[in-house]
Amino acid sequence: MQGVLAVTLPVFLIIGAGYLAVWRGLFSAGQVDGLMVFTQRFAIPCLLFLAMARLDLSEGFDWRLLATYYSGSLVCFAAGIAGTLLWLGRGAEDAVAVGFAGMFANTVLLGLPIAERAYGTGALAPFFSIIAFHAGFCYLIGVTAMEVVRAGGGGLLGGLASVGRRLAGNSLVIGVVLGLAVNLTGLPLPGPLDEAVTLIARAALPAALFGLGGVLVQYRPEGDSRGIALVCGIALVLHPAWAWGMGRLLGLEDAPFRAAVLLAAMAPGVNSYLFAAIYGRAVRIGASSVLIGTAASVLTVSFWLLIL
Repeated sequence: MQGVLAVTLPVFLIIGAGYLAVWRGLFSAGQVDGLMVFTQRFAIPCLLFLAMARLDLSEGFDWRLLATYYSGSLVCFAAGIAGTLLWLGRGAEDAVAVGFAGMFANTVLLGLPIAERAYGTGALAPFFSIIAFHAGFCYLIGVTAMEVVRAGGGGLLGGLASVGRRLAGNSLVIGVVLGLAVNLTGLPLPGPLDEAVTLIARAALPAALFGLGGVLVQYRPEGDSRGIALVCGIALVLHPAWAWGMGRLLGLEDAPFRAAVLLAAMAPGVNSYLFAAIYGRAVRIGASSVLIGTAASVLTVSFWLLIL
């Protein structure tokens, strides 16, 4: 157990430091916004670019790994919709927003730092394989479902077009795509450029964790407690449990199995709130779930690491 805490506590201490700094006025909300712009538009895309450029594609992409993780994402999305309609008694648009919150795990800002500390940089290939598709998959499902609901069943094409526009301007997706292009073409990066990108990438995870803590100050726990419990239960319990069972069923090897379960165990990501805010549905549930889910994941992630 001490070994598990040695992995998780430093990560959550950096998040807590960011939260405390903004809460006590030592770091302003504007400065946090600037830090998050740097991490999400520059540093993390550089990290993903290098990871995809150096990934051994013959070993990195295993359909069983992707099926294990993303079948769980679909189950979580459906569970969020069903729980909202049947348990919370709210409408279809709220149900899609809650389903998205349960599905969209914080794989990058939270998952990567924990994985790196737990298993080392050399073991991150299967983690990057999942992350490469994460934003595209979740937004494709969420936006399309919301547009269909809003259009009374006739908004599929509009939903797909909306997904395409969002992903085309997403820095993380751009980093993945450019990295894959370099990998597939075999073009070597000039030495100085490779050094520069590597230097920026090194700053990505610690800066992102500190910034995440600062951002969480905005997400005060308020709103429907049952809705928050629904999202956190889906994200922290259902998704990793599904990934565990599916991974065993498909016979995943140890490294991809750990990647699928650990990333599935992450708390709801900030995109859960952003998606809700874009559509103006279940916004307080989305915001509070990010904060409370991240705090609760100190214990739940430690549990999954312990049994992995």
